[in-house]
Amino acid sequence: MKFDTFIASVRPFGPVVVGFTVGLTFSLLSVRWVTTPFDYAAAEDAASSQEGREKVVGSPAFMSTGANGNSDDFRPRIVAYEPAVKNKTKEPFRAKYISTELGIRERLFVGVLTSKNTINTLGVAVNHTIRQHLDSVVFFTGMHNHKLPHGFPVVNHGYEHLTQAMFQTVKHILRHYINEYDWFYFTQDDTYMQADRIKGLVSHLSVNQMLYMGKPVEFVDKQIQARYCHGGFGYLMSRSLLLHLKLFLGNCENSFLHARPDEWLGRCVVDYTNTSCVSEYEGLEYHHYESGESVDYSKEAEQFEYVLTVHPVSDPEHMYRLHKLFTHIELQKTYKEIEKLQAEIKNLSEVAYEGKRSMVWPIGINPSFRPENHRAVLWWDYFTEDLIYNCPDGSPRCELHGIDRMDVEDVIGVAVEEMNRKYKPIIHLNKQQLVNGYRRFDPCRGMEYILDLQLEVINQKGRNLSVVKRVHLLRPLSRVEMIATLLVRETVTVHIILPITSQHTDHISSFLDAYAKNAIEKSENAILTVLFIYDHFEAQEVNQHDIFSAVKNQIKSYERKFLDLKIPWISVETEGPSQIRYMDVISKQHPVDTLFFITTVQTNISSEFLSRCRMNTVRNRQVFFPIPLQDWNQDIACHKQAVPKMAHLNKDTDMFNSSSWNEACVYNSDYVAARALLASDVQEKEDLLENFVISDMFVRYSRLHVFRAVEPSLHQKCSKQTGLGSICY
Repeated sequence: MKFDTFIASVRPFGPVVVGFTVGLTFSLLSVRWVTTPFDYAAAEDAASSQEGREKVVGSPAFMSTGANGNSDDFRPRIVAYEPAVKNKTKEPFRAKYISTELGIRERLFVGVLTSKNTINTLGVAVNHTIRQHLDSVVFFTGMHNHKLPHGFPVVNHGYEHLTQAMFQTVKHILRHYINEYDWFYFTQDDTYMQADRIKGLVSHLSVNQMLYMGKPVEFVDKQIQARYCHGGFGYLMSRSLLLHLKLFLGNCENSFLHARPDEWLGRCVVDYTNTSCVSEYEGLEYHHYESGESVDYSKEAEQFEYVLTVHPVSDPEHMYRLHKLFTHIELQKTYKEIEKLQAEIKNLSEVAYEGKRSMVWPIGINPSFRPENHRAVLWWDYFTEDLIYNCPDGSPRCELHGIDRMDVEDVIGVAVEEMNRKYKPIIHLNKQQLVNGYRRFDPCRGMEYILDLQLEVINQKGRNLSVVKRVHLLRPLSRVEMIATLLVRETVTVHIILPITSQHTDHISSFLDAYAKNAIEKSENAILTVLFIYDHFEAQEVNQHDIFSAVKNQIKSYERKFLDLKIPWISVETEGPSQIRYMDVISKQHPVDTLFFITTVQTNISSEFLSRCRMNTVRNRQVFFPIPLQDWNQDIACHKQAVPKMAHLNKDTDMFNSSSWNEACVYNSDYVAARALLASDVQEKEDLLENFVISDMFVRYSRLHVFRAVEPSLHQKCSKQTGLGSICY
């Protein structure tokens, strides 16, 4: 019974035991047992044959040789490390411009053939008439030891023979310009070319064509059926044609030397490229005009509507007259295109959602400026023929003079001329007087005018009548252009001049705190100079009671806090705090190239403003008088509210104080020059300096541009203006 129980308990482990036994049996059978003595010589041969290969455990190479064998091969050895030699791969070339990398070429290259006798006359005239319209114009000449004119590129190849000069010109172009341009235009300096029309012709041609285009002329050899292009009227050659000609150009060097240069080139093109000169290609024609000795161009203006070149041109005056004629023709074309576009806009406005109300007068001009609030409303200035009722100095009325008078006279003349053109020949109008005139500047449109003109109307029968006519005119804004300015160094040191009187001692702490935060801690390239202004009584008691002793102690504390900081101060005794008097003292103690920023204790200086002070002040050209952002009286602007810590543009808390002229950025050399002119004028009346400020001096006694602009980063606290002597400082 016990045996059966034992068998029943062991039976589940039977398969496990059987499986383990079978697995062990098969593993033992798969092992190769070696019972014979090992042949060490054969093992060494096998190891030497397998040198450099991976050794396998159990192979003869990993078995010890014992005492009878050589065991040197199994001792560790130090193998010298030899790094793998890196292949020197060539760095890929990256072009500076994407057009170069993509193989995009410029459209047109113009080569002008000139000589030493005409380069200073006709050559200069050609350059003046086409340079502004073409991107690449190069003059080719062969003169020796001759001074070349400045202002345009000239290639001197050194060959005065006409045919050799033509060969050297083509050779130079193939060497330097063939990979940069698609089309090459050759002309002479006694030819006038309409540059814009040449560019228009090229823009409609395919670059893959072998094209030789100009005025076709027969060869001297009548047996040649092809034609060459006359050089006097210019000719156009494609890049594909020149590349094909490049292979055979050497064969043409010494051939046909007796021929004209244009005929020589045409013969070479015909012989080796089988391309003849054509004047028309795919509907595009090469129009030219042959000029005579006495031609009245005004009578033949219609013939020049499509002309590309005019030849020959006798002198520079002839060249400029042609340029004036073609410019007038192009201007009339532009006017016609504008009228056509205006008519299209007028027709399309009828089907618009708002109908004709969507059309703005004048057609094609931007609509008027729309103010967001009543503060942004544009005001009209009222004027007559002699007076204007809005003056720059704030006066209610002043006389029209200078550019303002010229502007009013021009507007009245244009108005009468346009009305006569409209009503001609039924009536004729003559101006009698300007009854009312209004003008305003719209930043979206330009200068707008409303004129009430009293006119004399004369009909065809000679009867006259006086009427008043209201007209609207607009002088639109012209094309916006970038104006070149002088280079200004942004790292120049700004010398901050801070004048202080006895009434400013309470504000110096806040000024020094702002200066330390915005200039010293930011390592701004600026130097502060404090100017203590004493009157006669204060100067006598300076040893017993210095009114600026507390300020001087504050300056010393800042110098101890910032080890590299030095704040120089100067004491000046004056009858009144005149800017001219204390700047005379400062100017003598600094070099002429010093940049001054004159400020007040109510001003918080920022790093952003100091950068603009450097940029807006140009030596010998411009001085800068910023308009600070001044706080309103905080008791009124922030009544029962928290005062904001940071300055921000808000019409309820601050404003741009346009009446403040105390802040100025000037160079010492400009101040000295203007001060010398002022000194000669007030030599006998020194007391006049008390009423002078620096801005008045630069406006009256200097030719420099006085730049005036709002400056949001120049924040100024509100303060009471107390009268100091004869002026309010």
